[in-house]
Amino acid sequence: MSEMPEPGITPVNQPFWTALERGELTFQRCGSCGGAWLPAREECPRCLAAEPGWEVASGRGRIISWVVYHHAAHPGFADRLPYNVAVVELDEGPRLITNILADEGDLGIELPVVVRIEREATFSLPRFSLA
Repeated sequence: MSEMPEPGITPVNQPFWTALERGELTFQRCGSCGGAWLPAREECPRCLAAEPGWEVASGRGRIISWVVYHHAAHPGFADRLPYNVAVVELDEGPRLITNILADEGDLGIELPVVVRIEREATFSLPRFSLA
């Protein structure tokens, strides 16, 4: 069995990963235009203002899209086949790529979900379950 790939933690995204360790899902918001996004960036993707702030998400959202993998994209995922990779839009607006903790037959566009932060190897990940 291969090890899971580790996230690329940088000074820009470190607050995101630190918050997950505390059990909080966070995202960035622009103080100028109000835009909200994930993953972390040094500037607002909408207006390019620098120094965005961090906010704690409610943890609620909806499924935008998903795919089910039947061949592992990385050897560390081989024992999890089949597994899903989904896009979830948080109630606050940002979208993130994640997993839905449900059978593939239960997944659907617009279904409400709630975050479940899970420990994986040496880091925590935001995954979602059906609400």
